[in-house]
Amino acid sequence: MRVRNWIWALLPAMAMAQTQGPDFARQVHPLLVAKCAGCHNARMKQGGLALNTRAEMLAGGVSGPAVKPGDSQGSLLLARVLGEKGTRMPLNSPPLAEDEVSILRRWIDAGARAPEAAAMSAWRPSLTLKAPVVPAGVGAPLDRLIEAYWRQRKVNPPAGVSDAQFARRAYLDIWGLLPLPEELERFEANRDPNKRARLLDTLLADKRRYTDHWISFWNDHLRNDEGVVYHGERQSITPWLKMALEQNVPMDKFIRALLNPVEKTDPAGFLIGVNWRGDVSASQIPVLQAAQNSAQIFLGINLKCNACHDSFINQWKLKDAYGLASFFADAPLPIYRCDAPTGEKAALKFLYPELGAVPANESALEVKRAAVAELFTKPENGRTPRTIVNRYWRALFGRGLVEPADDMDAEPWSAEILDWLAADFVSHGWDVQHLLRTLMTSRAYMAASAAGEDAGPFVFRGPSPRRLSAEQFSDAVSAITGEWRTLVPRGAGAARYVREWQLKSSPLTRALGRPIRDQVITERVNNPTTLEALEVVNGSTIATALWRGARRMMGLLPEPPKPVFDSGVVNAQKVTCDVPLQGAKPLQGVTKVWLVVEDVDSYDPGRTRAGWAGIGFASTNGAIAFKGDRQPSQALMMKVPSMVALDTRGAARLTATVGVDVESLASDINPRIRFFVFTEEPVRDRLIAAEGETPVARPPAVSDTQKLIGRVYAHALARKPSAAEAAIAAEYLRGGKPEGLEDLLWSVFLSPEFQYVR
Repeated sequence: MRVRNWIWALLPAMAMAQTQGPDFARQVHPLLVAKCAGCHNARMKQGGLALNTRAEMLAGGVSGPAVKPGDSQGSLLLARVLGEKGTRMPLNSPPLAEDEVSILRRWIDAGARAPEAAAMSAWRPSLTLKAPVVPAGVGAPLDRLIEAYWRQRKVNPPAGVSDAQFARRAYLDIWGLLPLPEELERFEANRDPNKRARLLDTLLADKRRYTDHWISFWNDHLRNDEGVVYHGERQSITPWLKMALEQNVPMDKFIRALLNPVEKTDPAGFLIGVNWRGDVSASQIPVLQAAQNSAQIFLGINLKCNACHDSFINQWKLKDAYGLASFFADAPLPIYRCDAPTGEKAALKFLYPELGAVPANESALEVKRAAVAELFTKPENGRTPRTIVNRYWRALFGRGLVEPADDMDAEPWSAEILDWLAADFVSHGWDVQHLLRTLMTSRAYMAASAAGEDAGPFVFRGPSPRRLSAEQFSDAVSAITGEWRTLVPRGAGAARYVREWQLKSSPLTRALGRPIRDQVITERVNNPTTLEALEVVNGSTIATALWRGARRMMGLLPEPPKPVFDSGVVNAQKVTCDVPLQGAKPLQGVTKVWLVVEDVDSYDPGRTRAGWAGIGFASTNGAIAFKGDRQPSQALMMKVPSMVALDTRGAARLTATVGVDVESLASDINPRIRFFVFTEEPVRDRLIAAEGETPVARPPAVSDTQKLIGRVYAHALARKPSAAEAAIAAEYLRGGKPEGLEDLLWSVFLSPEFQYVR
């Protein structure tokens, strides 16, 4: 019964994304560029085929049209990437991943729509920035620009959203959290005509919650991660990033600190790069990574191709990538083309020489870094503020003013709006919170969402529906149920309740799109996949959260026992374990102990040998009890992780030595193990008790069925249940069993209304 309900609840969410079809600019075109354009571009038409535009795909090559709109099964493009006709493509490269094939298939089946006029446009971006003239009229400048855009394109302005919808959007976009039912009720009852702007001010003023949301955005862009082991010289920049967000550091200073870290607290880790535990190609040495990352994030330029050879898809050359990388190198760089030395040395060169002179090649590293940080943020460089504004617009509206956002040479759907926003952003001191307030108080942000796109050039008709991020989804489940994940300290002691971003990604968040941040991620893959369906239907992460959460919401969840011994993280041979089992009041009547070995974050836990040596149970007079066949083994080696129960039968003390076998201390195993002793059967996913407040106050335990249903709907969907929904929910909860509440929560969490910001 329950599985059937889960699946039927899941299908609408997946169907919604399927029927809309992928966005050509954001999903299809970048995929074709990355996987196909090396051989099928306007200059190098292998087999007579180019794949830059829809027209080229319909025209095809010597084998005929590559795409048949509405018929992926009959399209040669799909047949070739699947290896069903001829040699599998891309040639001499790994096959496309399942989600990449799905993007192409769904795009073709939805009609293979693409903005051809934009692709053929003669529009060229300007480097300098000048605010356009705002049309006369009443209202904020951005509203007047939007209204002029709609008039010019004969678009009927969309209806506005309700107060409840606005509040749900605003909370999710500033805090990454859903509004509590009490907060929503107060906001809807407020008669202040300026209450929406006041709500935004209130949300932005909470620096901790604002930071706890936007740090995930910047962790993706700056390839900074949490809960992972940084191998080699890679460094976390989390302390600096938290400070920068909490203090709303101006974006120009933010960028300069990343590109020219001079203070002890500056984020030096951004420029170091990633070595992926081994040698990398010439195109991936740290200084070239620094050039690629900074150009992509702050200028909207993809230098990955031309870090190896002259680009096939844009104007940038091999020497351009090396010229920018030279600003981060302490000596002139030898140039490699496709890993082969050219015998040339790179000259120091910024991507836009018109911005001014650069230091000499042999200048000190600190001089070159200071120079490049200045070039990225000079008033004459309008590229950087446009790129930042575009990234924030896309985060709030689901689609950028320019798409793809990593190609700021592409034509925006409104150059006037982009330039006005960028100029306003700079004139207000590169203030990100000012930018957010400007965007979120606009008529465009408060408009009803517009699903789907036109067959021709993109026309903005309102925000696009956006799926909750992995972190938003997880935090929403935690807030509604009161069941938060915990951050465990390295040493012995209590854990603390935290938001999802602070933890290592789980199978659930990975399936929902949280990336592996060993490279810059400016757009997450968040299309529904088979892996996601399996994880949300049958994954242990969400199953455990809902099992515990349902019982917590009904006041039926006991607190897990605390360990009487916690070794903290062990990566050495010997740690002493000495645990009293009698005398202290909490330990009276102990007859059994549980010995637990848990992996923390070993590189190869399967090869780790760890355990307990010299185990002894002492009686009250100090003698060793239970000799002979009653005495446990003197050396108890255990799998990692594992748990064993031992009968104490009145012993007063447990003594042992815990540690890791010497053969498991090798660097390629890198053991990190934790040992526990419990006198009550432990809860495996709650070995370390948490203390302190939860990120959001836990909901009160509710026994009244109707109140419980009303709270779930108000918190999850920002509305009351309909009569039909209330009747179905009441059927779930008939008899007051927590399993029924689990089913209700699962059905709500898998609905499109919950999973999308609309």
